[in-house]
Order: sequence, then structure tokens, then C-alpha cells
Amino acid sequence: MSDAFKEVYPELEIKEDKSAKGNFKVVKKEFIYAGRMPRMVLGGNRFSTSVGATVTGFHGHINIWDDPINPEQAVSEKELETANRWLDQTLSMRKCDKKVTAMIGIMQRLHQYDPTGHTLAKKGKKVRHICLPGEIRNYREQLNPPELAEYYQDDLLDPVRLSWKVLQDAEMDLGQYGYAGQIGQNPTPPGGGMFKVKNFIIADTLPSKVNFIMTIRYWDKAGTEGGGAYTVGVKMSQLTNDRWVVHDVVRGQWSSEVREEVITTTAVADGPNVLQYVEQEGGSGGKESAEATIVRLSRVGIACRVDHPTGSKELRADTYSVQVNRGRVILHKGEWNTAYIEELRYFPFGTYKDQVDASSGAYNMLTGKRVARRIV
Repeated sequence: MSDAFKEVYPELEIKEDKSAKGNFKVVKKEFIYAGRMPRMVLGGNRFSTSVGATVTGFHGHINIWDDPINPEQAVSEKELETANRWLDQTLSMRKCDKKVTAMIGIMQRLHQYDPTGHTLAKKGKKVRHICLPGEIRNYREQLNPPELAEYYQDDLLDPVRLSWKVLQDAEMDLGQYGYAGQIGQNPTPPGGGMFKVKNFIIADTLPSKVNFIMTIRYWDKAGTEGGGAYTVGVKMSQLTNDRWVVHDVVRGQWSSEVREEVITTTAVADGPNVLQYVEQEGGSGGKESAEATIVRLSRVGIACRVDHPTGSKELRADTYSVQVNRGRVILHKGEWNTAYIEELRYFPFGTYKDQVDASSGAYNMLTGKRVARRIV
């Protein structure tokens, strides 16, 4: 439709009754006799649809799928299964000639079993796989074919748009797992040693209050007395110099009644300037428990908000682990330090994960981060 296209291809037009963005057909003008109306010859057409939608009646000489899932869908097994099944059972049958019709997939990696991983695992060497990591200093083994390395500058695919500084910032936003997938094209779930706890800064005194942007306490609740999971409340602040402070951790295995008393007492001690967050577990019981905490705290003049976490514990902890690993997290020296550091040291394979959950929840609330992210 553009003037530039018409100048180069004046004989091509969009067919009037087939001019929708998602379904258009090209026709060509052929002048058979001078002074006569041109004959219109039907050309090719393009039909666009979405994952899960019907494509009945349409067959292509070339079928292309582009980003069939997004980062939010990638944390859902159901969404992954839906996308993979649609590509296998629907789009694969929409070919004009199944022997020669090309199927081309374009996407950044988001999960081990995303459509790219699914296709490679199923068809193996029958697939021609071109893989371009954003940087090959850490992900050279993902580059395919390897001779494409000659086009990288300073190990960067795009040194102008995705410089090392940009990628460093991207890792803080995406976390280790998101960065490995979207930049490294190697979506390997975080494993042991996710937190480099030797990089914690333990301080006797904290910076001046003028350096604090915001302070919250995040509660991960459990209702088991004397055993099982812990109830944990992590108090965390964001500083003006891109640092983070963990002030203290309240932790115990309490009955529901005692737990609510501890939460209330702690919140009052924190004061009205510390916003309280409570994690809401799934189901009606989790909702009722979170609402009860909000009501109880409101009676003593303390604001409390509910967080609905999504994704696995590892994914939720991912962005916080980047800050820990870069030495940007300060722990206020206290008796709670040892148990806290040891839990993070062995996460996600340790016995308990409640302090990690509360810490990642606090960090994500302070930064407004969600589990699913994407670099464009």
C-alpha cells in the first residue's frame, strides 16, 4: 500500500475484496492490448492467525510461526502444551504440498520445552537450526552454525543496540534464567548454587535514612506448629545507589493464631512507614487467610497489600539472585544471618525455601518486577 512499494511494483495491487491485514491477496495488472483495460492475474496471498485459532480451508506453500508464546505463557505448562499441540496437530496439516512446503519457526528461547525445544527434541537432525545468542562470551556453544562467530563484534551480536552495559542491565531485569533464555538462547532452569552467598555484605550499621527509597516487609505464611514449613517475614529496603538492605527476618513454626499475633506485633514495631505485603496462596483458604491478615493489620493502622505470585519458586527468586551475586545486597548483622545465608546457599535443593520466597517477594514488590519478562 506504500508509495515506495507502488513505485517499484506498479503492476501489483491488493485485491479489493481481500484486503484485510490478516488475510490479503495480491493481483497483477497485465496490459494485453494498448488502450484496453488490463487483465487482472491472481497472485499470492497471506493469511495470519494466532495460536489456537482455526485455519480451516487455508493451506500455505510456506508456513511461518513467529513467537507462538510469550514470557508469561512460558511459565505455564498448559500454555506450552497448547502451543506445541497446535503446531503439531493443526499448523502442520495446513500445507499445500506436505513433501515440499517449508515450515519456518522464529522465536527467542523462553523455556526448555517451548516450541523450539519441542521441535528439536522431536525431529532432531531433520531440523535446520540457526541459533544467534545475543552474546557468545558465555554462550558460544549455543551459536549454530559456529562459523557465524565471525560476524560478532566483541562477542556481541548487536554491539550498538545490545552492548555489554545493556546486557548487564537486562540480566538484572530478566534474572539468570530469563537472560539465559532470551539472550543466551539456553533456557536452563536455575540449579544449585543459584545464590553466591559469599557476595553478601554484612554490616553493623546501615546507611543514612536519606539513602532509603522504600522499605517493605513481605510475609510468606505457613500454618504448621512445631514442624513443617516456616512463616517468614523479610524486611527489605531499596537504596538510592542500586543497593538493597535486608534489615531482619522474623521466622517461626507457629499455629495460625500465634502466627497472626506475631505478624501484627512485628508490623506495629515496623511502624506505619513500612508497607506490609502478604503472599496469597491458591484456593479459597489462601484468600481467606490473606484477607484476615489485612483486616487485622488495618485495625492497628497498618497498611497491608496482597501479592499473587506466579511461576515456580526458582523463577520468582531469579532476579533477586542476580543482585545477591553482584554484591549489591547488604545484610544488617544479626542472629538471623546464619540461617538466612545457609538457606540461600542450598536453594533450591535445601529443606526449606520460605526465607527465599519472602526475600524474592520483597524484592519483586520493591522493584515492580513480575516473573515473566521480555527484552525486545
